[in-house]
Amino acid sequence: MSIQPTLLIVPGWHNSGPSHWQSLWADHIPGTVRVQQTDWDRPSKLAWVNTLAQAVLQQPSPVVVAAHSLGCIATVYLPPEVAQRIQGALLVAPADPERRGVLADFSPVPFQALPYRSIVVASSNDPFCSVRTAGAYARAWGSEMMRLPNAGHINADSGLGEWPLGLALLQTLMGTHQPWEMPRATSECGQGS
Repeated sequence: MSIQPTLLIVPGWHNSGPSHWQSLWADHIPGTVRVQQTDWDRPSKLAWVNTLAQAVLQQPSPVVVAAHSLGCIATVYLPPEVAQRIQGALLVAPADPERRGVLADFSPVPFQALPYRSIVVASSNDPFCSVRTAGAYARAWGSEMMRLPNAGHINADSGLGEWPLGLALLQTLMGTHQPWEMPRATSECGQGS
């Protein structure tokens, strides 16, 4: 019997609000660990990568990362001794730190192949990273690429709720086919990046 990996939720800049798919997953998938950065509003590459590395190394089993936005970029900065503990990564709406001055500390984005299976999910109209840039990341990282039509930044404002497609992609990385029980969707859309 194989060891079930730990799901590690890695939010992006400003964290993910209560109706963001990351928060819904963290609340309803048993054993999920959510990375908590010290400063969500003024991100520092060194601080964010160190916090993420500690979270990965503290888990007793391999990790599957579900990262959003700047969390994707922090993930690809992890050093090799930490990255070897990762079984897979769902990298959703990766940020383009070269387009936003406050995120410049995360530039340039690493363009090396990742040592684990990864899936980049990008939107055709993401205001924070063009689908072309996300595609370049995916090619450089050796990731599978999925393009969503008009899904914005693939966050709470996109109205995805629990995001069933994302859950299906996550299950392929986790190596499980057991569906998770998620709450019924509400009409409320909360904030979160």
